[in-house]
Parts: sequence; C-alpha cells; structure tokens
Amino acid sequence: MQLHQTLALIEDNKNNQTIELPEGWAQGRAFFGGFSAALAAQFLLQQFPADYHLRSFAISFVAPAAPGAATLSYRVLRQGSSVLQVAVELLQNDQVMLAGLASMGKARSSMVNVSGETAPDLKTVNDGPGLPDAEIVPEFAKHYDYRITSGGMPFSGQPGRTFGGWVRFRHEQQQLTTAAIISLVDAWPPAVLPHLNKPAPASSLTWTIEFPNRDLSPFNTHDWFQYEAFIEHAADGYGHSRAGLWSEQGELLAISRQSFTVFA
Repeated sequence: MQLHQTLALIEDNKNNQTIELPEGWAQGRAFFGGFSAALAAQFLLQQFPADYHLRSFAISFVAPAAPGAATLSYRVLRQGSSVLQVAVELLQNDQVMLAGLASMGKARSSMVNVSGETAPDLKTVNDGPGLPDAEIVPEFAKHYDYRITSGGMPFSGQPGRTFGGWVRFRHEQQQLTTAAIISLVDAWPPAVLPHLNKPAPASSLTWTIEFPNRDLSPFNTHDWFQYEAFIEHAADGYGHSRAGLWSEQGELLAISRQSFTVFA
C-alpha cells in the first residue's frame, strides 16, 4: 500500500483512531519513521479547521514501530485566539512509538515579510546518481527517487558537512500535502552516512520540522524537490543537522532540524 492510500483512511472528528501500518516500508528493523510522522500530522490536520496551518511539528521517535495496527490519539494542550498547541501519539500494543508536539496557527496580518532562504546550488537531476539497487538500501527508499548532487553516496567514506540533492515519490502522483513533505524530508538518511566506509545502523532520535508555505496547490508528489542537510556537530555516536526542502523553482517548503544516532 502506498502512503497516500493510508493517509486517505484517516477520519475527521476523531479523538483517536486505529489504522494499519502497511508492509513494504521497513527502515532496518523498524517501520519508516517518515511514514509514521506523516500519519500523525495528517491525523491532526483533519481534526481542526483548515485555517489552522501546521507551523511546527516536534517529533520524538520513542520506539521502533512495526507493520500492523497502530492507534493515533491527541489532546489539546492550549488553544489561544490563533494558535493551537497539540500533543499527538502513535501507539502499538499500548506502548508509545511516536510522540509529537504540534503548533498550529491561523494566519494574521503582519508588518513583517521576509522571504524564505534561497535553495542551495544542487545542480540538476541529471547531475547526480540515484541510490543503488543494493541490499543495503532500506525497503522504504524504493518508494522514492533520489539524485545525490551534494556530498557523497552513503557509506562511501567521503567526509563533508553537506548531503542532499533531489527527491520525489517514485509512483505516487498526488497533490502535495504537508504530510507528503514530512515523508520526503525523512526519506533522506542522516547526513553523516557518507562519512562511513561500510554500512552501519543510524536513525533519527528527535526531529523538528516547520512549514512556512501554506499554498501547496502548484505542487505534485511526483515533482522533483531539492533537499540539503548541513551537519552542525557529530561525535560520540550522535549527530545534529539542519536541512531544507525546496521546490524545483526554489520555493522553501520545509525547515528541518534533527538529532540522530549512528552506531559506528
């Protein structure tokens, strides 16, 4: 089952809902975290009026989820005149797999108007290789197309501070949504993997992603999007990076900050 087929099963006006995490989205021994986070975000967005834009979503991957039944639930922490603070959880077997804190806000008139950071020079989709069809590539990655034009290939022993290129959904052609952006950003492995000279496990620990753009109507999930991460610090088996996702035309769609573990 594709991501958007599962997202379509989420219902409105629900305090909690049980949904099936499909097979085919493994990330090592765990279910792909970008899929889980996208489900949690979409679940929240469908419970509140559309003028509450998801401004920021802070996610903690508490435990590895697995294919099968999972329950989504939320509670409102505070509701002001224009901002909602909401906690959301994804549970399996009564255990928390994912916990998130969402800040959802209505648009307001403001004297401040600063355009988003411009996209880096990532060349074109014809200037970099995709991920190899190899056993070390996680199962979920087969749902995406990649072109690596910044930094080296994972496990190639090429140190550097930047990693990224171009990404899109391989098979799905849908209107781009906030949930789809979440999965596109998390589809990229931690930015330190090119530093390694042989395969080793690595996974997100905490993740904050922000969404400056409300109007996603010009974009399709099969369009190419630009992504680049910058390593701020990495040592002792942990790392910290910031990243952005831009449209092909250079419009900023997401701002990401991640802490991750690497077992090498």
